[in-house]
Amino acid sequence: MAQAKKLRVLMVTAVYFPFMGGIQTHVHEVGRRLAQNGVDVTLLTTVAQQPASPLPREEEVEGMRVIRIPSWPSQTDYYIAPEIASIIKQGNWDLVHCQGCHSFVPLFAMYAARVARIPYIMTFHTGGHSSSWRNSIRSVQWQIQRPLLMRATKLIGVSRFEATYFRTLLRLPQEQFTVIPNGAVVPEVVSRATPESGTLLITSIGRLEKYKGHQHMISAMPRILEKRPEAKLLILGVGPYQAVLEAKAREIGVAERVEIRSVPAHDRQAMADILSRSALVTLLSEYEAHPIAVMEALALQRPVLVADTSGLREIAEQGFARAVPLKSSSEEIAQAALQQIEDPLLPPRQFALSTWDDCAQKLLEIYASAVERKLCVF
Repeated sequence: MAQAKKLRVLMVTAVYFPFMGGIQTHVHEVGRRLAQNGVDVTLLTTVAQQPASPLPREEEVEGMRVIRIPSWPSQTDYYIAPEIASIIKQGNWDLVHCQGCHSFVPLFAMYAARVARIPYIMTFHTGGHSSSWRNSIRSVQWQIQRPLLMRATKLIGVSRFEATYFRTLLRLPQEQFTVIPNGAVVPEVVSRATPESGTLLITSIGRLEKYKGHQHMISAMPRILEKRPEAKLLILGVGPYQAVLEAKAREIGVAERVEIRSVPAHDRQAMADILSRSALVTLLSEYEAHPIAVMEALALQRPVLVADTSGLREIAEQGFARAVPLKSSSEEIAQAALQQIEDPLLPPRQFALSTWDDCAQKLLEIYASAVERKLCVF
């Protein structure tokens, strides 16, 4: 009997490991699981600016073929990469899956797939931006993509908030949308760890950008230290805002109680280890669709404090975390942080958070349906 042909999927994302980020983690976790389940996965990504050790153009990562192509300009996150079109045209793909909607990458990919008559799907992965101008044009940016999005076989939100937002804004049919939450990684041995003795560890997670809100936790530290002098704030991430955060900690006299560092993007074990030792995990970001590290903290039954906005509000409304308004004072943030430490809102222990296996399985079902029914209208 002839062996069934492998499903050939081109997963397109602007950025991938070793660069850190939620989309990169999502792509890595689902991509390798899809490959383990018999899907021929090629990951197409861009490199705007090479790190100190240049990355190979092609390599194999946990069963996935990774192709890196140049993008321009090198100092921005526009990721203009015309080579996407030729790779899609020449690759004989069964399906193109765009991961992330913020840059020029999905526009090139969706248009090329449409011209090549290949079904395509989109997972939005929306996030915030430190530029107020970029935030102000977001709705226009999504409207520009509407003609291509309306031809997609399936549009995937990582939260109900995200799916509802795009369905309402773009006036697209509900049946075109589905929700597949990010997964959570909880190594069994780490999940039994306890917060470190003698230190009240508060971990603020996310890339070091202004919109992520780390500065609000720094501002709250003097009030927190009045009540809990053993408290220490660990800011976990990398990014251009680090010098500003360090200066702020020095300015208000808490530099000795604030540490900024990161873990390798692919090392979810190390991340889980830090989260499991935290008395509180915070993300006071202006915008998040469905943050992976927050889901991992919840899976580890750690108390979480978030900003009352976007997909973070959805988590709080489920009773899994405590939320504070975006415009809260440092005193209000400190009070909420202490309350969440001492009387935490947590998900019920019997509640099963979505796993990466769940996420990959749902994608497999969408892939099979997309290829079988050829729902794209050309």
